[in-house]
Amino acid sequence: MLPTEHRLRRREDFAAAVRRGRRAGRPLLVVHLRNGLTSGDTDPHASGESAPPARAGFVVSKAIGGAVVRNLVKRRLRHLMRDRIDRFPAGSLVVVRALPGAGEAGHDQLARDLDTAVQRLLGGVPR
Repeated sequence: MLPTEHRLRRREDFAAAVRRGRRAGRPLLVVHLRNGLTSGDTDPHASGESAPPARAGFVVSKAIGGAVVRNLVKRRLRHLMRDRIDRFPAGSLVVVRALPGAGEAGHDQLARDLDTAVQRLLGGVPR
């Protein structure tokens, strides 16, 4: 499970990552990344010390499947992101949006697409 301090919950944070961030698409998912906080942003989770941790959120629509399938995809993505959240700079907002094929995809396929998208966003893999 993804720790609470790494979860993206506010609508404004999701919107900021999707609208003002960069994105990398794969066949099963799209990853949106907004690096760090700008001077005008505030973080409700900040405790006063250094930069807040990177936070991730997930969008799994009804196009993926029924409730059981959507929850399975969300659990898989949260589990995969738990091991990868430390790769992002402090204060980053990450949104992972599942695409319709994600409901039928296995854990390994989701992991491969997530790794490729994250590497592309962080500058590891050229387009």
